[in-house]
Amino acid sequence: MEETKREKFVRLAESRMNNTLKQIDLLANLANTNAYEYTLDDVEIMVKRLRKAIKELENTYKQENKKFVLKHENDVE
Repeated sequence: MEETKREKFVRLAESRMNNTLKQIDLLANLANTNAYEYTLDDVEIMVKRLRKAIKELENTYKQENKKFVLKHENDVE
């Protein structure tokens, strides 16, 4: 039987999330000061970029209806 869209999503999402979390763990390993040297600015740059990527991801999933609708404050739904 062919995989449903939902099954495919779940399979790929789980795999990609596990890969992403592993890569984040590898970034965390760089905090070992016995092996690496870094500044707090380095860390801030990395974390800021990760947060931006997460926000972009959230926005991608929220954009179901990309149509523009002009709505005024006094409009009643």
